[in-house]
Order: sequence, then C-alpha cells, then structure tokens
Amino acid sequence: MSLSLASLSLTSRATAPASLSSALATLRKQYPALEPYDSGRLAVSSVEKEGVKHEIHWEWSGSKDGVPAVFLHGGPGGGAGADDRRWFDPSHYRILTFDQRGAGKSLPTAELRHNTTWDLVADIERLRSHFGVDKWLVFGGSWGSTLSLAYAQTHPARVLALVLRGIFTLRRSELLFFYQDGASHLFPEQFAPYRDHIPEAERGDLIAAYYKRLTSDDEPTRLEAARRWSTWENATSKLYVDQEYLKRGEDDKWALAFSRIECSFFENRGWMEDGQLLRQENVDKIRHIPTTIVQGRYDVVCPCTTAFELHKQMPEAHFILVPDAGHSAKEPGITHHLVEATDRYRSIAAK
Repeated sequence: MSLSLASLSLTSRATAPASLSSALATLRKQYPALEPYDSGRLAVSSVEKEGVKHEIHWEWSGSKDGVPAVFLHGGPGGGAGADDRRWFDPSHYRILTFDQRGAGKSLPTAELRHNTTWDLVADIERLRSHFGVDKWLVFGGSWGSTLSLAYAQTHPARVLALVLRGIFTLRRSELLFFYQDGASHLFPEQFAPYRDHIPEAERGDLIAAYYKRLTSDDEPTRLEAARRWSTWENATSKLYVDQEYLKRGEDDKWALAFSRIECSFFENRGWMEDGQLLRQENVDKIRHIPTTIVQGRYDVVCPCTTAFELHKQMPEAHFILVPDAGHSAKEPGITHHLVEATDRYRSIAAK
C-alpha cells in the first residue's frame, strides 16, 4: 500500500483530540477479558551461566486449535498483562503471552546478565519450537515493535503477519529525544524530577547516569532511580497525562525490573548497530510479510518519524497514523486499529 492522505487518518471526523469524542461509539474496543487455559515456565538456558538460569513465564489463551499469535510486550522489562491477550479474537487465535527475561513472572527478576536483544529473539524461537508452532502472527508495540522486527528479520519464514505499534528501533537519536533532550520540551514539569535526580555534572548523558544508579549495590539508590525513570515514561505515554498510569511507578518490584532492564538495553544500544533494523537490506527480508503499522501522531516516547521511515522502507505495509493519540496502546484510536488489524489477518491465517 502506498502512502496516501487517506492512510494517515483515523476517520474524516477525528482530526483533533476534541473530535474523537464524537467517534467513540464507532471505535473498536479490545475483546472481553479471558483467562489462560495453560501456563508455565520454560528454561531458556540449559546450563547455569555465572549463577544465572533464566526461566520464561508463558500463558496460552483463546482457541486451543486456533491460529497461533504471539504478543511481545514493551519495555524492555515491562512484562505482559491480562489485557494483552485481548487484542485477538479468542475464537480464532491461539494466543501466547510471555514475560521476557527478568520481567513479570519470569525468573530471576530484574536480572541483567545474559539478557540482550538476541537472547530474547532466541527465546521467541525457542518458545515456537517448544510448542510445535510452524508460523505465527507476531504483535508488538514500543519495545515490542523492536523485538518483533528483530525476530522477523532473523526468522522471516516463521512469521505469518506483523502488527506493530509505536515504532521504536533503538537508534541513538530516538533514545536521546526521549531521555535527554526532546520530549523534555513538551513535558517540562514531568521531565524535571527525572533530570534533577542526577547531579548537574552527570546530566550530559542521563541514560549513563541512571544506569550507574540502577546497577548500584545500594538498594535505596536503585529504587529511587527506578521510581524516577519509570514515572517519567509513564507520565508521557498518553496524549493526556493519566494519573492512574503514573501510580505504576510506585510498585517497586515492577519499577525496578522495568527500569533496570530498559536502561541496560539502552546503555548497550540493544547490542546492535545504530539503525540496523531500518536498513533496506534487513527490511527487504520481511517486505513479503503482511504488516500493519499503527502510530500515534503525538507519541513522544517513540516519535512518529521512525514509523514513517519504516513505512518508506516497506511501502506495502498498511500504515495508520492516528491523528489524536500519543504512545499508549490504550489510546482509543490506537486500540481501534490494533483490533481491526488482528481481525483483518484472520483471513490470511485461514488461507
């Protein structure tokens, strides 16, 4: 699909935040809540390394005989939640959600050793093989979109379709915009506590300064840095600041796993070359895969320039730029298009 004005609109009426209220009744919601029918942990390293043995927590839900779909959560370190299985028609899809290394219910919690992008790509393939899946729909937003692209470019023959939201490719420019200088100009009152936690002498590289504190041997130092880091991200994830969302940063266990793992990945540049996932030769590996890209116009966590550049590299993708949304998948317009995308791919899965 070529880029057009029509592909950049939610509806002709939804051109500004105020206009969305008139369209709410017509927007799709997530599928109703459902419980997993099976769950467990998979050891993803056969022998302990440096005293570490990662075990991945997984859950299957939906139709036991359905078309497989795997959900890749954000962060990294964010963990999967009960709502994440609700993006898919449970009568059609066999839905796998899992917590990536160190996140959620996976063990050991917040562990950084042997926790890289390529370890996670290998884990996805390990899960696919373990459960006897041939191909599956891959769904990921934010960091999940990064991991989806890395997995698909590594194992294109195993991907039935891609649903990507809030595109993030771990380029240094993307990291600096959100964590150093960029989003700070739009959310100055939220950025100040994050910035001011770091002494002026270290503010030239805030990611490095937070990494130093999040890996400190001192628990209070780690926890305070975790709260500041996670609260900054939670404050900026929606078009309008969501006070309930901010409270997630008060959960010390979640905040520590989220911030430590995320900051480690960012400090180490994802263990990949800058711009690697957007290189034409790598994107060409997946251009044959049916793909939907859903992006909020006012996403400051993962600015829409990256989604735009990805679509330029793969013009066949269905590209939707939601004009009145930020970063969160729970923005009404983004939710609508994500559910529409997984429904659309039911026909592909049936072929």
